Amino acid sequence: MKRLLSVILTATVLLIGIDCHASVSSAGESGDGYSGQPVLPTEAGPLPFREPMPARPDSHPRMQVKPGIEVLRDGGFAQLKGKRVGLVTNPSGVDRHLKSTIDILFEAPEVQLVALFGPEHGVRGDAYAGAKVEDAKDAATGLPVYSLYGKTREPSDEMLRGLDAVVYDIQDIGVRSYTFISTLGLMMRACARLGIEVVVLDRPNPLGGLKVEGALVADGWHSFVSYYSIPYIYGLTVGELANLVNEEGLNLGVKGSEKHLKCKLTVVPMEGWHRWMLYSDTKLPWILPSPNIPSPRAAMANPASGICGEFGSAGYLNIGVGYTLPFELFAAEWIDAALLKERLDSYNIPGTDFRTIHFKPTSGPLQGKLLHGVQFFFSDYEAATITLTQFYVIQAIKELYGKNPYDLVQGRTRMLDLVCGSDYVREKFGATLRVADIAPYWNSAAEAFKALSSKYYLYH
Repeated sequence: MKRLLSVILTATVLLIGIDCHASVSSAGESGDGYSGQPVLPTEAGPLPFREPMPARPDSHPRMQVKPGIEVLRDGGFAQLKGKRVGLVTNPSGVDRHLKSTIDILFEAPEVQLVALFGPEHGVRGDAYAGAKVEDAKDAATGLPVYSLYGKTREPSDEMLRGLDAVVYDIQDIGVRSYTFISTLGLMMRACARLGIEVVVLDRPNPLGGLKVEGALVADGWHSFVSYYSIPYIYGLTVGELANLVNEEGLNLGVKGSEKHLKCKLTVVPMEGWHRWMLYSDTKLPWILPSPNIPSPRAAMANPASGICGEFGSAGYLNIGVGYTLPFELFAAEWIDAALLKERLDSYNIPGTDFRTIHFKPTSGPLQGKLLHGVQFFFSDYEAATITLTQFYVIQAIKELYGKNPYDLVQGRTRMLDLVCGSDYVREKFGATLRVADIAPYWNSAAEAFKALSSKYYLYH
């Protein structure tokens, strides 16, 4: 453990995302100082479209990471032998040669795969962002597919009847609002009630395992996009996160007000992954887990712009969705790109650089219109506070153009508040649009959460 904590203090990585929204449940009590009380903020800054590298010791060269599904297979599926199995997955659940976890389990003589469960976007990825997923039959295997993003988001007893274990294998992006981890939490609750084991096949966190940013979800603000009482960027793999919420009493339902239910949980860890790694270090192919996360770059940029993207429907800023750089930029028809870059550069935001950009979206409400703005890069990922990038941009837009995005969405701020985990950001930042007014609050839980979560590290 001492060695593990030492690595945390000396390594680097940050990140966050928001393509799918996730939900957080209310805080569980622990004796680890995890109170969420404000502490001195870290310095903030934006992020790049190229993938920067965290400090890597010479003794840790890039290496082939083996995801949980391959470790499970190489071990002869020992954890699943003699069990009737359900599987929660999507197209990102593959081995390094792109074979689907569905097919791997279905073809394995040691495994009796009998049901599939479809989260947002569906098991085969054929539902677009926000679209409802319907119950169906998988064409390739003939297995029933039960929707967890349609009429219900929590599996019913009928869906789970006859199962001995439910396997979870989906690529996460390390951001609280990404809804797949909420689906996992609801599945864990349902399985706990019925005595069904949950088996998580672990995968890399594309933000690395050292970056933690963002305030906790406040009481009364839990939702499907803020399911757990964790920071916005939580610095854990999905397997580590599952262990933490299961043991720390954080699985309290979508509203965060139900009794914690602890399930029988098995995590099949990766081999070869280290906390300092970004996705480009793993030698694994990136399969987009959702339509607007087509690359590890987009996953890294998501937490830097996704909250701002919630203003998009009000005609504020385009963040690259509908263009080839989703989440990697901020632009509008009325912006002077050079002027915006100059103002942002004047802030000297740690670890973040900007370039001007001019483009025409190929889809969406601004399709074909010429937009002007900035693309951001994390030139020093360790130094950057990536989630604050969007707030600096909003501050600059206010100073240059007098625009307050909160004025554009009056009466329609619920989703913004849920994604942020409370109404504090809207009320405090919305009044002044000064990053300095929210930085202490936004960074208040990071150090305490690192101390708590380190108990559940599976990797150094």
